[in-house]
Amino acid sequence: MKPLRQQNRVVISYRPRVEPAPPDHATKLDGFRDVWLLRGKYVAFVLMGERFRRSPTFTVPESAQRWAAQVRQEEEVDE
Repeated sequence: MKPLRQQNRVVISYRPRVEPAPPDHATKLDGFRDVWLLRGKYVAFVLMGERFRRSPTFTVPESAQRWAAQVRQEEEVDE
């Protein structure tokens, strides 16, 4: 019987981009701490040290804010 998936496939995980600041063409959303509207999608920018971490794009601003909260929590645990 054939296996359902490839056994030696590398798992790809998202590595947040590091940027000096949110882009000028992004607009900050009122009511959210870290969420910006960028090209019609919602993106979270979280300040870590001297740089911002950028989330993947989301279709709902609440999802981007949850991502930002999770990144903040993981960074607190690491330190």
